[in-house]
Amino acid sequence: MSAKLDQLLSDLQASLGDKITKHVVALDEITIECKAENYLAVCQILRDATTLKFEQLIDLSGVDYQTYGDGAYDGVRYAVVCHLLSVSLNHRVRLRVFAQDEDFPILPTLVDIWSVANWYEREAFDMFGIMFENHPDLRRLLTDYGFVGHPFRKDFPMIGNVEMRYDPEQQRVIYQPVTIDERNNVPRVIRDEGAHRG
Repeated sequence: MSAKLDQLLSDLQASLGDKITKHVVALDEITIECKAENYLAVCQILRDATTLKFEQLIDLSGVDYQTYGDGAYDGVRYAVVCHLLSVSLNHRVRLRVFAQDEDFPILPTLVDIWSVANWYEREAFDMFGIMFENHPDLRRLLTDYGFVGHPFRKDFPMIGNVEMRYDPEQQRVIYQPVTIDERNNVPRVIRDEGAHRG
């Protein structure tokens, strides 16, 4: 590990203390984890501490760990991963936090800390179904208003739940349950009856 990375890890541990539940250093990047109840406080410190100064949230994504590895995350399924950048100090960190309830994953919004979190959180809600408490406008971003489910969840069917088509009688697009035509995947072999068999 480089001296700069070692210093950043030291600064993170000094500023966050026991709010960090885990840290991993791999490929010259630091990933830290915190509990959901410390999420806002950790993000506030990451932004405001003079030794850290993570002014920019450059990415936020949901993650579904349903079938990850050998149960490395003790059955906790949904997480949010934030990538942070300090422009003034030229360093980066990744923060991961798990939503504790698999049936209704919820975490606080980061919009008041980094306003750019708005659309990132809407995408995580749309694709993974992760709720963000106190978000100013939490609604779907990439799927249509009538879409059923969250397509990046690992248990979401590959063919989806509904399909849309244009109905000429109603003169509009309608939604209907997915229809699947059975396919015969056995190749059709055409034989020339007059061919010599040897």
